[in-house]
Order: sequence, then structure tokens, then C-alpha cells
Amino acid sequence: MFIRFVAALLCISYASAQSPVPPGAKLEKLSTGYKFTEGPVWSASDQALLFSDVQGSTIYRWSVADSSASVFLRPSDSSNGLAFDMQGRLILTQMAKRRVSRRESDGTITVLAATDRGRKFNSPNDIIVRSDGSVFFTDPDFNTPAGQPKELPYKGIYRISPTGVLQLIDSTFNLPNGICLSPDETKLYVNESQLGRIYVWTFVNDSTLTGKKLFYTIPAGGYADGMKCDQAGNIYCTGPGGVWIVSPTGAGLGKISTPETPTNCAWGGADKKTLFITAGKSLYRIRMAASTGVNDQGTLQMPSFRLYANYPNPFNPSTTIQYDLQEESLVRVNIFNSLGEKVATVVNERQQAGAHEVRFDSNTLASGVYLCQINAGRFAAAQKMILTR
Repeated sequence: MFIRFVAALLCISYASAQSPVPPGAKLEKLSTGYKFTEGPVWSASDQALLFSDVQGSTIYRWSVADSSASVFLRPSDSSNGLAFDMQGRLILTQMAKRRVSRRESDGTITVLAATDRGRKFNSPNDIIVRSDGSVFFTDPDFNTPAGQPKELPYKGIYRISPTGVLQLIDSTFNLPNGICLSPDETKLYVNESQLGRIYVWTFVNDSTLTGKKLFYTIPAGGYADGMKCDQAGNIYCTGPGGVWIVSPTGAGLGKISTPETPTNCAWGGADKKTLFITAGKSLYRIRMAASTGVNDQGTLQMPSFRLYANYPNPFNPSTTIQYDLQEESLVRVNIFNSLGEKVATVVNERQQAGAHEVRFDSNTLASGVYLCQINAGRFAAAQKMILTR
């Protein structure tokens, strides 16, 4: 039988740039013994880091001056994400109260938003502040206080305008979580936690975003948590085993491994080139400008050779194929039918080491079982794909 076939694909930019982690960089454990660390934010005014202990309902302050942590706010009503506004006031999500608040200079708390059209938020999670004063936050439901009903039929991504007006940006995510801005504030990144996917929007003006698209997916069915951008536009997203680094073009650049499961990260230090990482019961940092010479508790890990299961699978009409390259290689990704006949070549080029992703559109292929095969230097692997019409 002769099967007509037309293949269309979108090749998402691969890792053509080197990792931003300098050679010899080491991960240092700064403090430990907490219940569940989250939401770090750097305070430039006093050279200190604030971070949440969610389960301990406390915000701690870790100081560079004495390398120790002290209580900054207790109780914090299960604070999670933290950020500073343009006046230097702390903006925080308070999951126990299901709200977004501001801590005034005198220590009092002002509620910025607690409801969407009269219905309580689920459990505001991560948060950022744009330079125009607007606040963006995510509202998944996995931390809605026990025994309290969920009042919203969706999990939103929101904006609070400088004048206090609440705006729903997106209500289609299952579990929106990490959120960050590009350095020039022209792009908004939000991840879908459960699926490990990072999405991106472009700002049309201060209150309007457009062009939502899938930007990157953490391989191996990973999840995604808090994330931040560096000044070059690279994204650092906490996920399985560490902090995943993605270039501004959506290319995987590697992973900073951590001994505990990371939850979020923040830039700090006098030159903002130190990455602070909250993970498990501890707080870590890694110097991104030069080697710190501290104990080696974690290092940059470039991916090994690997072909992941495509998703979705079964699929119709398109699916995404992901693979990791340990070294630069001539890569061929071919699709075969059940008779062993090659029906498509979706990649045939030399690619750099790193994480890669390609979208495959089956178009006029018939339903059935297909085989995706990759050859890259000495590496070869295959995965079954099921097309349903």
C-alpha cells in the first residue's frame, strides 16, 4: 500500500549557547532545619535574603553580614511567593488567608486582593512586580487550606494594576505556578506545574498580553516550580533534581543539581550574580560570576543521551518529541510505520549538546502504531507512538 505523507514540524531552538554556569561553580548550603522553604527575594537595601517557610508560617531573613537567618515575620499566614514593590515594600502571597498582601513600612499588613468577582482565591502561590507597579501572581489550588471549599471554577493567572484593579489574564491552566518576567519586561513566563511546561506571553501594553505559546517543557515528565530570569534572558526553573536552565530562544542549557528538591530561586548579592535556591528544608546559593571555592554539594549537569516518550501519546494530529544530547552530534530522527517503512525524517542536522524538542505533525498518516527512532553519533534509541484518527 502506498501512503501519501506530508510532514510538517516546528523545530524549537536548540542549545547553541554555552551554559551560563561558570566552570568550577559550587553549590553551598547556607542554612537548614526549616519545614518547607519557598519564595526567596533579595533585599538590596540591607544585603539580605527573605524567604518563606511555608509550613512553619514564617518569613526568615538571611543576612550576608553574619551569614545567619533570623525571623522576619511570624506568623506569615503560610506565605509563599515574595517580591518588593517600587517603594521597597514586601508583597507576599498568604495561602492560609487565600490572598495577596503588602507589608507596610510600619509592619502592618494591607490586603491587595482576596477575591475574584466575590469568590475567594484558591491559594495564591508565586508573585512578581513589574516596574510600572503592577503585580502578577498565580493561583493554583494545591494549597487551599484543608476544610475550606474551593469557590473558583478555575486556577487563574492574575494582574493587580497600580491602582488596585484585579485582572484575570488566563484561566486555562490546571496548576499555574512559577512566574517571571524577561529582563526588558516585554515577556511574561508562567509554568504549568504538573506538566513541567513553561509558557510565554508578549506585552502589547502594560495591561494587555498576547501570543501565548509553549516555550519549553522539562524533559522526562518533570514538574515545574518557581523560576527567575537572569540579565541575559536565560530562565532558571526549579524542577526534578535541580534548577533547569533555558535560553531565551527555548533551548535547554543544562541543570544545576541540588541535593534536596528545589522550590524557587532568586538573584542576589551586591552584583546580582549569585543565585539563591530554596530546596526542601534548606537554603542554598551558587555563584554565577566566578568559582566560590565552597563545598561541592551540587554542580551543573549537562544531559546524557536520552530519547523521551513523546507527548501526547496517543496523539492526533501532532505530538512532541524530546531528546537530550550529551555532546554535539549529527542527529537523525526518523518515523517508521509498522511495516518498518520510513515515512518521515523530522530531524537531519548537526546539533549542539543539550535538551531538544521537535513537534511532529502526522497530517495524512493513517491511524496505527509508529516508531520514532533517533541516531546521534554513538547513540541510538526508539520509542513507540500511537496515532489515532
